[in-house]
Amino acid sequence: MLLTGTGRTRINPFWGVELTGWGYYIERRWQQVHDDLHATAVAVEGSGGTAILVSLDLMVIDTRFTELTRSIIVKATGLSPSAIMLTCTHTHNAPAAGGLLGVGACDRQYEDWAAHQAATAAILAWNSRQEATVRCATTTLNGVSFNRTRSAGVVDPNLTTALFESSNGAPIVVVTNFAAHPTVCTELRPWDVTRDVPGRVCELLEAEFPGALAVYVQGACGDTNFLREFQTEERCDEPAKHVVRSAVASLQTAEAFSDCVVSANSALAVLPTRRWTQQEIDNDRHEAAQRLKTEDFSGWRETIGRCMTNRPEDMVARHGGDEEKAVRAMCRFQIEWTGRIQQDLLTRPEVLQTEVQSLHIGTLNIVSNSSEFFSPFALDVRSRADTEHLMIACYANGRIGYLPDEHDITAKSYAGCQSPKYCNQFPFVEDSGPVMCKEMLRVIHRR
Repeated sequence: MLLTGTGRTRINPFWGVELTGWGYYIERRWQQVHDDLHATAVAVEGSGGTAILVSLDLMVIDTRFTELTRSIIVKATGLSPSAIMLTCTHTHNAPAAGGLLGVGACDRQYEDWAAHQAATAAILAWNSRQEATVRCATTTLNGVSFNRTRSAGVVDPNLTTALFESSNGAPIVVVTNFAAHPTVCTELRPWDVTRDVPGRVCELLEAEFPGALAVYVQGACGDTNFLREFQTEERCDEPAKHVVRSAVASLQTAEAFSDCVVSANSALAVLPTRRWTQQEIDNDRHEAAQRLKTEDFSGWRETIGRCMTNRPEDMVARHGGDEEKAVRAMCRFQIEWTGRIQQDLLTRPEVLQTEVQSLHIGTLNIVSNSSEFFSPFALDVRSRADTEHLMIACYANGRIGYLPDEHDITAKSYAGCQSPKYCNQFPFVEDSGPVMCKEMLRVIHRR
């Protein structure tokens, strides 16, 4: 017998809390709430075990947030921490729980409150369990996203959806998983609180399945965006409509199951990194200091701006069109990150430990990691997972920034070179992604 419950709470930030992920030292304090941020949870119990999935409309969460939230849930439910998965939709019109240098100040009071709200959603889900069936379907959705790191690069087009219904056929919760950076509304409404495309997907799914809550699980979108043509008032709803139309259609022929094996597994992946060289640190600090001292801001696009932003002109626009202000902000970042990394440059381990986790619910497997995972890795995991329906949940249980493939590491791109700076990490190496894939497959195959 399968038991399922769901719960939701609001996690809108307090007045004065900054939104995250749109530029350096912009101090992007929100001005209005376009749509509410949520913590939405689904709890399942079946043959062999239990699991709780919590989707958060936050940009990222750190391990502290994860541990606090899990501890509250564990105390109320008696579940193992390894049975509780926290994942973010990654909207850039929300705060982050866990410091990212320069791209949005964190508020500890808000973070702790949001953790309690997330735990409350999970506990409500656990306490509302009822007999249920589940239908799962996987399809592909092409033509709505693109690889932003290289011409003709691959994306993960897989769209997996699970619908949980009560014993009388009433929808309880619908969970869908797709991969694309949710920055459509960031360009349109940068000062608004909004869930962006994931929120609109949930609204449309809830309209399709009256009485249900909808959960969006963000996939491997480190190198993938929704098409930029959607960033207009006239077209901003289109990607969500495409996702929902495909998800609903895929469920039409899916078989319902009421007797499901449920299990959860968690492990630590030990990823190789490389120590920053003293020359790299000195070069960044010297350029920033010289530009600030001489007030020479020429040629910055080819030097300081080459890896600090995907599109340099956007950075100028986000500073109100003031090029000098934008370059000063980037120089400030370079001074601050080099000072921070220098503190333990020679003593910090040259590996990074991070959690991988899987939740098995019948024919559905949800596997997670804490990175901005790249599409080639997601496709590799899918090809070797031997799982009928696989959801890849990223931004889960912590944050380690972008996990790029060889292309971006070699290019020393934004994902390869800048992300570890604002995450206060050593950069990843060519073997880092394959090791992550190996560990994800290990937890998938462990029963």
